[in-house]
Amino acid sequence: MTSDPRPNWYAVRCVFAVGWPPEAAGRTYEERITLWQAGTVEEAIERAEAEAQQYAAAIDEAPSTYLGLAQSFHLLESPSDGAEVFSLMRTSDLKPSAYLNGYFDTGGERQQQSP
Repeated sequence: MTSDPRPNWYAVRCVFAVGWPPEAAGRTYEERITLWQAGTVEEAIERAEAEAQQYAAAIDEAPSTYLGLAQSFHLLESPSDGAEVFSLMRTSDLKPSAYLNGYFDTGGERQQQSP
């Protein structure tokens, strides 16, 4: 049996403090998940963090700040329709409704809506 010579796929989530518009600075945060082909999880995170620095500085007048949090997920198969691209498990004493409201549905989210 030979090993697969192709690099593995990794999803990496990075977190930013948003600097635009100016009134949002320090109050708005962005989570981005990017996909990387890399030989190791460390390489994927290194590449994602380099891209995160560039992304954060893209708007000269109001740059965002990369907060230094990178979490990686090793995709078990190549990206395709329905493929899992990120997974994070967290232990919490919160009930399901309180957990969703506390972490994901606080009312301050800016989500892209379908037309």
